[in-house]
Amino acid sequence: MRLVTLETVYTPHKTAPDLTFGTRGKKPQCDFQPINGPPGAEILLRAKTLAAILAGEESKLMTVQTTGAAQSIAQSTSARASDYLALLKPRVMSLVVFTGFAGMVVAPGSLHPLLAVVAVLCIAISAGAAGAINMWYERDIDALMERTRKRPIPAGRIAPNKALVFGITLNVLPVLVMGLALNWVAAGLLALAAAFYIFVYTIWLKRRTPQNIVIGGAAGAVPPMIGWAAVSGSVTLDSIVLFLIIFMWTPPHFWALALYREGDYAKAGVPMLPVVAGPAETRRQILIYTLILVPLTFAPVILGTAGLIYGAVAAIVGAYLAWLAVQIIRTQTDRAAKRMFGFSILYLFVLFAALIAEHVTV
Repeated sequence: MRLVTLETVYTPHKTAPDLTFGTRGKKPQCDFQPINGPPGAEILLRAKTLAAILAGEESKLMTVQTTGAAQSIAQSTSARASDYLALLKPRVMSLVVFTGFAGMVVAPGSLHPLLAVVAVLCIAISAGAAGAINMWYERDIDALMERTRKRPIPAGRIAPNKALVFGITLNVLPVLVMGLALNWVAAGLLALAAAFYIFVYTIWLKRRTPQNIVIGGAAGAVPPMIGWAAVSGSVTLDSIVLFLIIFMWTPPHFWALALYREGDYAKAGVPMLPVVAGPAETRRQILIYTLILVPLTFAPVILGTAGLIYGAVAAIVGAYLAWLAVQIIRTQTDRAAKRMFGFSILYLFVLFAALIAEHVTV
């Protein structure tokens, strides 16, 4: 098979569905289309690659690299275990695992310690595997962005097809183990989260609309529901509220990052909100989402899932998060955006840690 090189271009559409609050009119949507081919050719090419690998024809595939330099490095350098670990996005995975564990702790019922460990590992491996496929699909834009260009695939340390096989294998196993060892409700949610992240967010939304992180963020919000279902075998309003907290937290968290990385996203043609709607509108949306998020975090107290200790912690960290969102608008600096982004990670961790601590001490 001959080596195929695809070039992409950022092509705005006239209108796009807009889930931001109070914007005037509709925001332009964007799409990636091959310059030398019909729309969708890149997705078709990668789908054929995936089908060939699943059919056991990996050896017949040519490695598609983002640059000639990366190709030569990949052919001469063997990947280390640390490179495969990096494919799993361990920092992102850690927060996913933590919120999934929180769902297990607060759910009614109990699990044998061994089964609890199995459930946590399944959530971790599935999340990491979805991240690996995300890196495989986004290797072209990763090579263009300062923040991601040193990842294993664009840096040439792992061949794309090997990364894809690695991701597919690790996606299937956790779902089967979760279903057989615990229950198929939890396994179904695990499969849904991975599929949503790969097909809806990575392939469909990220390169097409500034609403990518709003809609696509649902994938990262599912882990507490998975943990809850692993223990109880059901989905309840309590677990849905935990999902909604993370769902509303995701946009301001990633938009804060996008504010001070706007140049990176623009260079790669990724239509993050600051690139499409501008920094001022992005700051306003961060504040709006934050002001919806903070009251929502008290819902577990109302439902009885959490108590006064959690409520007090939610009030303190929520007030500071809201203050940071105001500072982003007031100062309009990268420093304010970086502080918002950094604290938002701590915010979610502290919130779910309080939830866990309250149930462990009861």
